[in-house]
Amino acid sequence: MVQEEHALRLVGRADLTVTGVTEVSRFEEDAVLLQTDLGELTIQGESLQLKELSLDGGRVAVSGNISALIYGG
Repeated sequence: MVQEEHALRLVGRADLTVTGVTEVSRFEEDAVLLQTDLGELTIQGESLQLKELSLDGGRVAVSGNISALIYGG
């Protein structure tokens, strides 16, 4: 299992790629909750869709209207 270091790549507030993901805790149309190497990450928006999920590689891609990226404890 090769996992990339935690990083975010957001293009046009519509396409987000996150690496360093260890778990997807919640996935709904308006919010995604991820556990990452650097803690909890909440993605908020509308019409969110999962484009890619590779927990072996620690990579998640989300599309939709992304309005916020929030790190928590």
